[in-house]
Amino acid sequence: MSALTVAGGLYHEHCIWPEWNRVLGSGGRAAAAVVGHVDHISFRTYASTAAVEEFGPQAELDNLDFRSKDVDQFISFEYVHSLSTPVITPSPSRIERHEPIDAAAEAVLRFGMLEGTARVEAERCVYDPQSAFAPQPFRKNGSRAGKLAIVGNRREICELGGHDRPSDASARLLEEGAEVVVVKSGIEGAEVITASGVTSVPPFRSETVWTLGSGDVFAAMFAARWAVHGDSAVAAARLASSAVSAYADNRELPVTATETLLRREAVATVVRGGKAYLASPFFTVSQRWLIDEVRQGLDGLGLRVFSPLHEIGLGPAHEVAPEDIAALKECDVVFAILDGLDSGTVFEVGYARALDKPVYALAQNVSEQDLKMIEGSGCRVYHDLVTALHHAAWRE
Repeated sequence: MSALTVAGGLYHEHCIWPEWNRVLGSGGRAAAAVVGHVDHISFRTYASTAAVEEFGPQAELDNLDFRSKDVDQFISFEYVHSLSTPVITPSPSRIERHEPIDAAAEAVLRFGMLEGTARVEAERCVYDPQSAFAPQPFRKNGSRAGKLAIVGNRREICELGGHDRPSDASARLLEEGAEVVVVKSGIEGAEVITASGVTSVPPFRSETVWTLGSGDVFAAMFAARWAVHGDSAVAAARLASSAVSAYADNRELPVTATETLLRREAVATVVRGGKAYLASPFFTVSQRWLIDEVRQGLDGLGLRVFSPLHEIGLGPAHEVAPEDIAALKECDVVFAILDGLDSGTVFEVGYARALDKPVYALAQNVSEQDLKMIEGSGCRVYHDLVTALHHAAWRE
C-alpha cells in the first residue's frame, strides 16, 4: 500500500476576488490534493481547537490520518486576489513558536511552517521551505532523509543555497546532499536539477488561473510521484506542473486522475521580456490602485510595462496623445482595463487592434452589448484579473 506523510501548516485562507474561504494552508491543501493518488495519507500539523473543528470534516471525508499539536493561535491569510501579498493575522512577529513535530515515514512531504518545524526521518523526503526570506536548511532541526528533493521558488532556492543565481544555489544544495532540486518559476514552469544536468518542465495551460496554493499542489504531486511511486524527478515534476494547471482551472481538491493530467496541454510560448502597454483610466483612487496591481502583476510575469500614468503622466492633449500612440506602436501586447469604458482606453484598444496588436482586457462590470466591438475585433476579454494577466503573458 502506497503511503505519504505530509507535515505542513493548517491556516485559514480568505480571498476577496474570486471568493475563497477555506481552512487549508500548505499542509492541508497538499494532503487533500493527492487523495486518490496515494493509498494512505497522514497529515501532521499545529492546530487550534477552532482549526481542528473546521478542518476535521474535510479530513474525515478524505480519510486522512489527521494528527495535530495543540496551539492557541488560529492563523489566517487575507488576499484581495490570488497574486496579492496576503495580510497575515496574527502578524508574523506575534506568532508563537512551538516544539517540533516529528514526522517519521518512508515518504514525507515537509513544508516550512510559521508556528514551528517538522523534524523528519524518511527514506525519501520532499522539502518545500515556504519562506522567501529565512528558509530553514533541511537538516538544521535534525531532519534526516535517505534521498532528499528540495522544491522551492527562485528566491527560496537562492536563499537556501547562498547564491544570487538559482543555478549556483542549486549546485551548492546538491553538493550538500540533496539528490534533486526543483526550481519553480511560476508562469515559466520549473527546472529539475540533478547531478546529471538541468531539465526544463513547461507550464500547462488553464482557461482560468488561480495561484493561491498552486505551489503546494506542485509539491504534493511531485512527492506522490517521486517519493511514493518512484517516478523520475523529471516525470514527477511534469505531472506536478500539469496538476497545478488542473487546480488553477477549477480550484478543486483532490487533483484529477493521473490519466487526465497526462492529457493536458503544455503552454507553447511564454513571452518573457516583451513590452506591455497598460491602457486604463486613472482618475480615482480605486483606478490608480488597480493600475498599480496590474503593473506589478505584469512585471512579475516577466513583461516590461509601459504605463501612461507612470511614464507620461498628466498633460495637455497635444503632448500626451502623440506619446501614447508612439508607445502603442512599439508595444508587443496591450493590457486594457475596461470598467467604466473610459474613452481614452477604448481608443487605445481600437488603435492597437488597427495595428494588429494583441489585446487582453479585464472587464468585470461591462455589459455584453458594450463589449461587442471589442470582442468582435479579436480582443481577449476576461472577468478575472489573475487569469487576464497570465493569458497576456502566455500570449495564446
